[in-house]
Amino acid sequence: MKAAIIEDDKNIINAINMAFEFRWPDVNVVSTMSGKEGINLVKREAPDVVILDINLPDINGFEVLKAIREFSSVPVVILTVRADEADVLRGLESGADEYILKPFNYLTLLARVKAVLRRADKVPLKYDHNVALSPRLNIDFVNQRVRVDNQLVKLTPVEYQLLILLVKNKDKLVSYREIMEEIWGRSDEQDTGNLRIHIRRLRQKLGDIPPSMILNKHGSGYVFKS
Repeated sequence: MKAAIIEDDKNIINAINMAFEFRWPDVNVVSTMSGKEGINLVKREAPDVVILDINLPDINGFEVLKAIREFSSVPVVILTVRADEADVLRGLESGADEYILKPFNYLTLLARVKAVLRRADKVPLKYDHNVALSPRLNIDFVNQRVRVDNQLVKLTPVEYQLLILLVKNKDKLVSYREIMEEIWGRSDEQDTGNLRIHIRRLRQKLGDIPPSMILNKHGSGYVFKS
């Protein structure tokens, strides 16, 4: 298991390293203080998770995340002092899996890292082959690949798990609380906004605009229509 840290504060890098060393010693941690080098680090090291700061000395973390998403769906946890709602929105819309504000609790950080890794590793047991969910959508459950109109679609782990959860319950309403608990392991009401952002990105990638596959029941949840 390998974690990559892209962070311009050496003290924070050292503290995260120490947290892993004491609480998760089998994790190999690699790091850099540069955004551009961070992109190369992810390409070179192929980490299982990336911990990414936004305020970097050369290019900002949003640009780093955008570049990473062009070649990888590795889970990304944003770690930043930027608490503005617009920044949170931008991070999630750019493909981040988690957004943690500084100052932070290191045990909480490790818990969130483990959570995104669990989501990335989940493979539904209900299907063991390709399934055509609609004339346009096909899912390879074994290799976790999604095709729309026979074109491969790159989904982040969160987006993939959201899609699978809804597909497993097709034609049935899945409440906001059920989705939050299943995907994030918590049901904080304030995170519902983040859920909507992920759903919006998922719809965009599936070409589901205006929505015909993933429908919203206002105030209740979402339903996948086959």
